[in-house]
Amino acid sequence: MHKALYLPFLLFLFTVSTWGQAQQREYYQLKTYLLDTEEQEKSTDKYLSEALLPALKKLNIKKVGVFKPRTIDSLNPRSIKVLIPMKGISELETLEAKLQKDKVYMASAKDFLDAPYKNPPFSRVESVLLKAFVDMPKMKPSPLSGPRKDRIYELRSYESATEAKYINKVEMFNKGGEVTLFDNLGFNAVFYGEVLSGANMPNLMYMTTFENQASRDAHWKSFSDSPVWNKLKADPRYQNNVSKNVTRFFYPTEYSDY
Repeated sequence: MHKALYLPFLLFLFTVSTWGQAQQREYYQLKTYLLDTEEQEKSTDKYLSEALLPALKKLNIKKVGVFKPRTIDSLNPRSIKVLIPMKGISELETLEAKLQKDKVYMASAKDFLDAPYKNPPFSRVESVLLKAFVDMPKMKPSPLSGPRKDRIYELRSYESATEAKYINKVEMFNKGGEVTLFDNLGFNAVFYGEVLSGANMPNLMYMTTFENQASRDAHWKSFSDSPVWNKLKADPRYQNNVSKNVTRFFYPTEYSDY
């Protein structure tokens, strides 16, 4: 290749490669530790903060979110949610084996992993696997800086009656502009994800964040009043694509990465 063309060609390859990496969509595992007692909560907190999160960081899995329900009642049982970002499904497939080879992790996690069967550190663990939306391919840790106990981390699950309606709702977020609208209105979204495996499929999930309840309510009012949203929701292409909306409120633990 002629020298005059060689450098521009390299720059082109670099640009294409960088763009492809930037557009690579992350995967997320959303684990929920269901807890019966305060003692279990303390045991799980200790395991997550002193064993799991440090071990994940050594594996270059960073920005792990850990959340607790803002209220505990029949609709919001005692629990801890852990949001783990991954570059691909293969990371999830090999994660447990890598953790078992980490001697520091195994020592720190021993009391949790080897708890007596009559005194387990949780009642059950649920897991949801998600793939990031096209319009937000990578997670964004919330920029909020106020007291963590005051923050509202809103997790929504939109269930659809059929696979076609589910695909249509995902398209509404991406091509339809719903993700862009949330961004423009300052909803501080952490992630938007297509559920690949979970208990309530077909569904999508996403998390937005606010300084406090007043901020959350004000943001949703601005959304419902938005001409962009009112035009979008009236669009014949996007009718009846959500059959159930499950909304839950959380706050980040002190050891959560965001």
